[in-house]
Amino acid sequence: MGQTVQPAASRLVSLDVFRGATMALMVLVNNAGDGAHSYGPLQHSDWNGWTLTDTVFPAFLWIVGVAITLSLGKRMEAGIARGHLFAQVLRRAAILYVLGLIVYAYPLNLSTQRWFGVLQRIAICYLIASAIYLTTGVRGQLIWIGSLLAVYWMIMKLVPVPGYGAGNLEVDHNIANYIDRVVLGSHNYAGTKTWDPEGIVSTLPSIATALFGIMAGHILRMRRELSERTTWLFLIGNVLIAAGLIADIWLPINKKLWTSSFSMFMAGLDFVVFAICLWLVDGCGFKRAVKPFVMIGMNAITVYMISELLDEALSALHWREPLFHAVFTPLASPMNASLLYALAYTLLLWLVAYGMYRRGWFWRV
Repeated sequence: MGQTVQPAASRLVSLDVFRGATMALMVLVNNAGDGAHSYGPLQHSDWNGWTLTDTVFPAFLWIVGVAITLSLGKRMEAGIARGHLFAQVLRRAAILYVLGLIVYAYPLNLSTQRWFGVLQRIAICYLIASAIYLTTGVRGQLIWIGSLLAVYWMIMKLVPVPGYGAGNLEVDHNIANYIDRVVLGSHNYAGTKTWDPEGIVSTLPSIATALFGIMAGHILRMRRELSERTTWLFLIGNVLIAAGLIADIWLPINKKLWTSSFSMFMAGLDFVVFAICLWLVDGCGFKRAVKPFVMIGMNAITVYMISELLDEALSALHWREPLFHAVFTPLASPMNASLLYALAYTLLLWLVAYGMYRRGWFWRV
């Protein structure tokens, strides 16, 4: 690898690769042929702890943070007013939020419309993290990270829940679930009815996840050798992983609550995995082998929307289960048939991304 200093304006192929690989994994784990028969790593952890599936969403928020630094930082250097930049951020956040509402709109019942969800959380975190980035420096952003994690920790541990007291982190007994039940009511996640895994209180540490991405973006924009920046990303990632594991002793790693330990641990994994990706792709030049992920990464929102809406359409038309049982069930055991369906679905979405890439169609909000 050449030891040239990479300018801040250069596009990092590794970021598209990381985004695309994360999106491919999301499609895979969200579309098992039979949810009752799926390998453990391809399911979310029941409560405390984590699986491979639990790494997907925090990786997206972390990537959002990196993109904030690279995009807004470049524009600020070009002299564009912060007010103008924030107006653009607000517009994009609003579009993302509306797209999230569309994903959960079926069957068009406003009394149970889910107000929070994956894209809604991304929109909220993008908006707030961008506002913090535009109004503070690195020191201020670090203070925000520490404050968000500490405040959430105190809320979860010190605020009592009627009938259960303070510090109870069990399902339906903790303060985050209680607030979702009281405030959101029938607008909670359909799978729980009484609380939302992308709920109100847990948005605080998810904002910190995006801010961790902003910190990674600062490192990427340093005018230093790629090897030095990669080393810093790798070292910081390992420190965060260790911090998350230590914090797990007092506040367990939990994706559904997005605990402070979960935010630190997952951000650490993102730093480390991306550092490896950065070194291999942009450092060593291994770009051809990862081109399929680039194609998905450059149209991630489109792939996500098609993935969610197509699955909803198949279910609404009652085609999904007959298709699975007719085509995939005869091919393998229940677990492997379910995996084969998910792989086929992911391949279909990749073909969509491939077609768009070949035609130069890139939809960005």
